[in-house]
Amino acid sequence: MRTIAKKTAKTTTLPVKYDLCLYVAGETSKSAAALSNLKEICSQHLRGSYRIKVIDLLKNPKLARDHQILALPTLVRQLPSPIRKIIGDLSNTERVLVGLDIKANQ
Repeated sequence: MRTIAKKTAKTTTLPVKYDLCLYVAGETSKSAAALSNLKEICSQHLRGSYRIKVIDLLKNPKLARDHQILALPTLVRQLPSPIRKIIGDLSNTERVLVGLDIKANQ
C-alpha cells in the first residue's frame, strides 16, 4: 500500500478533508492512468487537503472482499462521509467530481 499526501509549498500541511483509496490490480496501464488522473484532479480541485492510498489487490486479494470492491480500478472516498465509489480510469474529470461530490475548483 502506498500513501500520497499532498503538501503545500511551505512546510505546513493543510488538514486532510478528503481521504481517498484507489484500489488497483498490479501496475497495469489502466491502474497507472487512474492514479495519474486522480493526482491531476486532486491537485486542481482539492488544493492540498487530501490523502491518497493506493491499494494493490494482487498483493492482498482478501481486501477486495473485505472492502466490497467488485471491479478495478476503484476509487473510494472515505472522508468526508458518506463513502462514495467510482469505478474506472478516472479520465472523465466532471464525472469524478460529481461522483465524489467535489465542487469544481473548491
